[in-house]
Amino acid sequence: MFDFIQSLFRSKTANSAAWHAVKLSPAQARRHAQWVEQRVFLNWLAPYYKAYHLRKGGAAGNRGLRVQLLEEKGRQGALFFFDDSIGPGNFRHFYEHLGERLLLLGYHRACADQRKKRVQHHTETTLKQLYKPNPTDCVKTGRCNQRFGLVTVDLVAVDQQPMFIRLTSNEVLEPGFTPAASYDELLQALLDAPPPNAETQARIQEYHDRF
Repeated sequence: MFDFIQSLFRSKTANSAAWHAVKLSPAQARRHAQWVEQRVFLNWLAPYYKAYHLRKGGAAGNRGLRVQLLEEKGRQGALFFFDDSIGPGNFRHFYEHLGERLLLLGYHRACADQRKKRVQHHTETTLKQLYKPNPTDCVKTGRCNQRFGLVTVDLVAVDQQPMFIRLTSNEVLEPGFTPAASYDELLQALLDAPPPNAETQARIQEYHDRF
């Protein structure tokens, strides 16, 4: 499985495909708004946050949600793996909601695209959202406040089966920007939340299979 996931990151010129803008249909948008209003996202915010810290501390096990760290020059991030207990419907809602939570942190969505391409004998579908910080100055420095840098949220599926959500941040190094806050601070702002109550937990099955 790990080797196959690694292959998703490799450049394959022969299998390259174009990105196309994508947005929710009116029916999908209504259903998603209901999912948010019912706070179904609380079922996974804190568990993924816990899984991230367990992985970072080297204490991750085989139980619970799985997270894999990503570290590259100039970019930090993590993969939040799909779990059958979540269901593909909830996982897509969760992907959309992470972007909505970024808006509340002073970001705007620069693009929302989709791409399908062949990888080995499978079809990989990637949904990608890029978020840029709103152009506001930092009152302390007078420079443009880049907050956590540029943030990308991807949802990768193989043969329509969700695989993971990839959440990464890139610091803008150009003059005139404040230093970016850390990836740990970004995840705290996005995922640190109270646990769900019994009513919220009961909503999982309602959205389990269908987005």
